Amino acid sequence: MERVIYDEDHEAFRDVVKEFIKRYGTNEKREKWDADGEVDRATMLAAGESGIIGLSVPEEFGGAGMLQDYRFRAIVNEESIKAGLGSLAGAFGIQDDLAVPYLAHFGTQAQKEKWLPGMATGEVIGALAMTEPGTGSDLRSIKSVAKKVDGGWILNGAKTFISSGKTADLLVTFVKTGEGNRPDAFSLVLLENGMEGFEHGKKLHKMGFAGHDTAELSFTDVFIPDENLIGGVPGHGFVQLMRNLPLERLSIGVAAAAAAEAGLLWTLDYTKSREAFGQPVADFQNTRFKLADIATTVDVLWTYVDRAIELYGQQKLTPEEAAKVKFWCTEREWEVLDTCVQLHGGYGYILEYPVARAFVDARVHRIYGGTNEIMREIVARQVTGRK
Repeated sequence: MERVIYDEDHEAFRDVVKEFIKRYGTNEKREKWDADGEVDRATMLAAGESGIIGLSVPEEFGGAGMLQDYRFRAIVNEESIKAGLGSLAGAFGIQDDLAVPYLAHFGTQAQKEKWLPGMATGEVIGALAMTEPGTGSDLRSIKSVAKKVDGGWILNGAKTFISSGKTADLLVTFVKTGEGNRPDAFSLVLLENGMEGFEHGKKLHKMGFAGHDTAELSFTDVFIPDENLIGGVPGHGFVQLMRNLPLERLSIGVAAAAAAEAGLLWTLDYTKSREAFGQPVADFQNTRFKLADIATTVDVLWTYVDRAIELYGQQKLTPEEAAKVKFWCTEREWEVLDTCVQLHGGYGYILEYPVARAFVDARVHRIYGGTNEIMREIVARQVTGRK
């Protein structure tokens, strides 16, 4: 089914992204990212120079000014994933979909001037630090506490499962600055790499996204100056998170749809070329019916996701609608890729094949950004009218 949300400018940008991936997304590069557990800084700098990242940075700070128009970011996500580069898509997404929007939406003028130009060029790598060892989706249970002192705050606590946590220069960090667990008890602070008392724990080895670093962080009496409090006023962190979480969940929906489409394309190529019992695997009725199901699912995914992208551009994508996109698309992605692996037979289990890497990458889509169980709870509360 033809997609209709993109115009000539978007397709011209798609060509730029494809050329970038052709030059910097080689198998040799991907293997190095996987071995090192991170996308190298040279690639991030090249992405900044090519205009592949920094899309959500306002133009006055050197970016593309596409904070509200997600279509350009969606193209980067789509093409990276379809090229079998899930880790690259993840690294770019953490920068543009998670870190930059908090500064662009809520940062003070001084914070924007200091950090956004470098984030547009790839010189400054950003990340978002929310999850803690004892808490997952229940953000109000965090234990990282920042206490007020003259000129700033003293932070103690820890975070885990932080994407780009090892490589990030700047972390938008969710902390407790008040009493109790009311929304106004929380704030977002800018944690800079190298601050005294800020330690990186071990880099976590995951079943998927091998080339995108995920780390543990710890804070022991870290001094956070007042100017590093996002927005300059404490107590707004929870509200700021709630405003930006729909974007994160939309980006996961886009990634899910792109992975499902990629799985279809890889499986079509494989089943047409692979023979069994004297005929191509694609000629067996079971295979043909499975491919028909997948192709239809991909069309429905993109129709749904594209509508969500439009709503986001119109500032009408609610947290409930974003939750639906996130859990429904990632569930369908998992079903599609599981079928694609099966149709590849033994080769679908070999990480040399992109379908295998996409399969293990996809597993976390139902966990991060808020587990799918929590997404269903958000939707259920709206549907039933109950808290």
